[in-house]
Amino acid sequence: MEGKINFSFGIITSPDSKNDINLIINSIRKQNIPNYEIIIVGSIKNDFGNDIKVIDFDESIKPGWITKKKNIITSLSNYENIVYLHDYVYLDDDWYKGYLKFGNEFEVAMNKILNLDNSRYHDWILWKENNSSFDNYLLQKKQYLLPYYIRFLTKYMYISGTYWVAKKEFMTKFPLNESLGWGESEDVVWSKSIRDKIEFKLNTYSTVKFSKQKNIKWSIMKFKTLIYVLFKIYVKK
Repeated sequence: MEGKINFSFGIITSPDSKNDINLIINSIRKQNIPNYEIIIVGSIKNDFGNDIKVIDFDESIKPGWITKKKNIITSLSNYENIVYLHDYVYLDDDWYKGYLKFGNEFEVAMNKILNLDNSRYHDWILWKENNSSFDNYLLQKKQYLLPYYIRFLTKYMYISGTYWVAKKEFMTKFPLNESLGWGESEDVVWSKSIRDKIEFKLNTYSTVKFSKQKNIKWSIMKFKTLIYVLFKIYVKK
């Protein structure tokens, strides 16, 4: 239903970032979303325009405190849906049209994430559990990119902290753990705390892209490996 989905976009950044935030802002503005806002959390000068809210952040309190920044975005957002972005993630031209097609029935949603070279990045991810029999299912690898057609394993997945979409009400009830910061698997910890409560949803109609190349690449799970995993989960419990 066109014009019925509203978004708050929350961008986290830092003074030493060399990424082009204007690229993200322009990618949002060109979507022609009827009702939206852009919130930037980080110690940067606000020269982006009157429609941008910049929240100054004292980086010296705890370097890499991205969980605090994202929880600030949650608290300040005025719309039902919040889009969390690191400052190198921008929207594809048809991102909003994709969400209109996908709909608004989700608590936490992921969509396609493409690296600078157009390869898949960490979007629809199966995560290995430590100290459990599930370790053996994944053939010694810690994580896999799942094929997009697999939608029923979300209790074994995690949502990448690089980018995701969620309801403000849900994020207010289940905020990120502020004792964790950059590089401390805050996204994995949060995902594991909520994935038994809801089912993550995947919107393949919308895409976001990186403005720089991220070189950590994971394998897309092969069909025979997927069958093995499903057998172990559903038959060998």
